[in-house]
Amino acid sequence: MRVEVEARGETLSSRAAREASEAAEEAAAEKKNLPPLAELVGRIPENTRELVEELFRAKFVSVKRVPKTALKE
Repeated sequence: MRVEVEARGETLSSRAAREASEAAEEAAAEKKNLPPLAELVGRIPENTRELVEELFRAKFVSVKRVPKTALKE
């Protein structure tokens, strides 16, 4: 639908259209290469990593991009 409207030279201004546009942008961003997990973990100081593991029993296992809709404004 969005492609058809844009092909006619019109723009969508509804909330659903904005959400569809944002979803398309996020999908395109997902396709970009993310840095390796080891590189990102290496940026965190070792004592901080140990503390996170000790307090929360959490380990870093994957790299994912957070969608903008999940962030507070």
